[in-house]
Amino acid sequence: MPIYQQLGTIPPKRHTQFRKTDGGLYYEELFGTIGFEGMSSLLYHTWRPTQVKSLGEPYDVTPRIAVTNNMTMRKLIGFDVKPAADYLDSRTPLLVNRDLILGLAAPTGAPMTYFYKNADADELLFIHRGSGKIRTPFGQVPFTYGDYVLIPRGTIYQIEFDGPDNRLLYLESHSPIYTPKRYRNHFGQLTEHSPYCERDYILPRDLETHDEHGDFLVRIKKQSHIHPVTYETHPFDVIGWDGYNYPWAFSIHNFEPITGRIHQPPPVHQTFQTDAFVVCSFCPRLYDYHPLAIPAPYNHSNIDSDEVLYYVDGDFMSRNDIAQGHITLHPGGIPHGPHPGAYERSIGKKETQELAVMVDTFRPLMLTEQAMAIDDGRYFASWGEGVNFE
Repeated sequence: MPIYQQLGTIPPKRHTQFRKTDGGLYYEELFGTIGFEGMSSLLYHTWRPTQVKSLGEPYDVTPRIAVTNNMTMRKLIGFDVKPAADYLDSRTPLLVNRDLILGLAAPTGAPMTYFYKNADADELLFIHRGSGKIRTPFGQVPFTYGDYVLIPRGTIYQIEFDGPDNRLLYLESHSPIYTPKRYRNHFGQLTEHSPYCERDYILPRDLETHDEHGDFLVRIKKQSHIHPVTYETHPFDVIGWDGYNYPWAFSIHNFEPITGRIHQPPPVHQTFQTDAFVVCSFCPRLYDYHPLAIPAPYNHSNIDSDEVLYYVDGDFMSRNDIAQGHITLHPGGIPHGPHPGAYERSIGKKETQELAVMVDTFRPLMLTEQAMAIDDGRYFASWGEGVNFE
């Protein structure tokens, strides 16, 4: 959960008159979740945020499913996703179920001439390559290599990149994305045993207040369609806001791994949670220090979840023939574990420099046509004795 924040100028009491220097009113907006009971923020707009001038024709962006019932372990060559100039055009859905869309994007940084809002899902971006900032009515959130950027559903934003070489992993979640419950006390504060804390948050800054009339195109995603909506006034006309519901970021490099004498289970790497999946961060860390420890993970069955691993950097010790940008999918219902030789190779090792993002979903994932186009087609057989893809 984020923490209470205030930026810009707000009135001393909510839901009361808040006037401009000329005597006109600012317009209050509740930006909330779960009706009026979830996390929320109050924004104060220079103009009414409801002034629609025109509507464009919606267009369908439903992912095209190639494999509905998957029982095959797969490796997707993520850097084979082709770059595209436009941010939305570059987003390539790969793995899908009714709870989320997981995909990759390689935008080359063309300026956004429109604004974007996902009205269906929270978005979590992981920045593999590139740097820049997210511009929103709440202010700007800067990002760089290794940052997770969490954008609550309904947030209008533009994304700006500092250069053309950008690679992103993105998630669209129909369940709200929170910090792990077991790392929060009953007040919502991250506890002393949490692998990160509120001090590590990258919070909105540099509030923009645009007092502009014109034609401002917002592309709104709703029910797998993009709805072009043109507004009368600039979406970033907020003079001030406060609350708990806003975009923020967190660097994977600030995740402090939990280690032990023997191999620790994947939940110790958990970074975010929803009702439908969890996100974990595998970071550089010391290995297990029991004198007979086997640092490589033991074989385990995914009975309740599909496991997705996105490889970011370093040498992932339990896998052979893995490179940056690869995605592996281990479907629920069958066991998996270290590749041949990895179990033995790990004995006596003191540390790992691996960096990876894991997503475990509680419902099976389907593969899109774009995913099948970058599937290596042989990963499922890579556990056979004598098989060597290196």
